[in-house]
Amino acid sequence: MKKEYVIGVTGASGVIYARRLLEVLCRDATVHLIVTDIAQQIAAHERVSFEGFPATYHGIDDIAAPIASGSHRSDGMVVIPCSQKTLAAIANGYSDNLITRTADVCLKEHRKCILVTRETPLSKIHLKNMLAAEDAGATIMPACPAFYHKPETIDDLVDMVVARVLDHLGVEHNLTKRWEGYDA
Repeated sequence: MKKEYVIGVTGASGVIYARRLLEVLCRDATVHLIVTDIAQQIAAHERVSFEGFPATYHGIDDIAAPIASGSHRSDGMVVIPCSQKTLAAIANGYSDNLITRTADVCLKEHRKCILVTRETPLSKIHLKNMLAAEDAGATIMPACPAFYHKPETIDDLVDMVVARVLDHLGVEHNLTKRWEGYDA
């Protein structure tokens, strides 16, 4: 059976991570995409487009979308990038739009919910919200690429973060070289 995932894109720099994840997941899975208005503005500024993918696009205010219900089964959700505003809403059960409602559904149904946060430095409030979201069942995954695979391009760095997301979703990929030791 074909896997099904939800991608939420919120108002933080780094929408390129979402685009790359969308490229990979749309190859073999059913994908639902929700992009906030601010994320659309950031995408335009960062020259990233979400047009043309074989995904089901949902409006941020479409609370009646099937993915907003626990009876609609999916294999997980990724909020990428996840703004601190969205993190705070998810961590505190404030479901005022389709992204936060769908994340709330994933958490209550014990489905994978990965929050790829994008902020630095982190305040005590951010850290408390991360801990609260993790306590509720979310995976907190700051967009922090590694360098052991000897990246040569920005795309290599993006792939490192997306590869970690795919690993946690249980999706096979070959985006990056896995760690094999210093001499490998």
